[in-house]
Amino acid sequence: MSPMSRRGKQVGIAGAAVGVVAAGLATAFAVERVLVRRSISAPGDPHVDEPFGDQPYDSEMTVTAADGTELHVEIVEPRVGSGPKGGSKPKPTIVFVHGFALDMGTFYFQRKALTEQGEHRLVFYDQPGHGRSSRLQSGDYDIAALGKSLAAVLDATVPDGHIILVGHSMGGMTIMAFAEQYPEWFGKRVTGVVLMSTSAGLIDKTKLGLPSLVARASAPFFPLWGKAAHLGGGTIDRARVVSSDLAWLLTRRYGFGEPKPSPSLVTFVENMNSKTSVETLTKYLHTLYTHNRFPALSALRGTPVLVIVGTRDYLTPVTHSEEILRHLPDAELVKVDNSGHVVMLEKADEVNAALLPFLEKIS
Repeated sequence: MSPMSRRGKQVGIAGAAVGVVAAGLATAFAVERVLVRRSISAPGDPHVDEPFGDQPYDSEMTVTAADGTELHVEIVEPRVGSGPKGGSKPKPTIVFVHGFALDMGTFYFQRKALTEQGEHRLVFYDQPGHGRSSRLQSGDYDIAALGKSLAAVLDATVPDGHIILVGHSMGGMTIMAFAEQYPEWFGKRVTGVVLMSTSAGLIDKTKLGLPSLVARASAPFFPLWGKAAHLGGGTIDRARVVSSDLAWLLTRRYGFGEPKPSPSLVTFVENMNSKTSVETLTKYLHTLYTHNRFPALSALRGTPVLVIVGTRDYLTPVTHSEEILRHLPDAELVKVDNSGHVVMLEKADEVNAALLPFLEKIS
């Protein structure tokens, strides 16, 4: 068989696997999906009037990473005077790094609370291939490349002064990659780190936290999905359309911990997911699957670290955060009851109650 024939066969197998899984899930959840449609308009949603989406900022810019990737950045300036003119020492700039298939909107409630507080300068950016940033220009997506993208954002937006890094999920992995590449920043420029719902390298043991059926069917094909996106994107796009009716349901089930989370929140997260291209999704999967940054954690020793995780996080379970604590015994661990992977949205009050005092303590 020629190389092209073998490659075409691999793409066909991968596409077929995705289609079979999607079809199986569609059948399994058909009845429940009817209930989901009803729940979207059900009364009692605490966030039904929340204006999710774009938030105010003082300036925006495009940062070009070393490989040419264009990163969309938004900056919120402090409202309270600080530094010599304000009579107090300058507070660190807080830089937020979001996770896989999301965008800077991930930190909606943290941005809202800190903007109202007005004491810190805040920097938000969309990771390569997400939100309003361009695709990664360096080829296959890799966590190491994300660390370099973060470095470019820091160089452009925080040329001096202290920095606190806040990362969720893949954003936490990005911070670890940055620490691996630039350990000299920690303790000098980076004076605090917050890791939410993330992992240093146990992803392969949980198959990304996907349902067992999806995990069994998809795990063998992770190395092929990048090729499938390049050579047979139409096949995967069609599979995605077939399963689109399940997107809301799966977002609710595997992103949230409460049995009946806010429908508005679920829709907000699912909208972020749906805007992420097939190419981005497939190319990131392999690097997430093989992620191992435990050695990088050594760079964080001596820097205050807060680790936050939901007790019902199926994607990066509590054991992942506990393993981080094994490497960083001085870090603080906060477990948020009955919350899933998007803990900072689902349990914003509890997360902010841990986050704000931590920021105050190290500022």
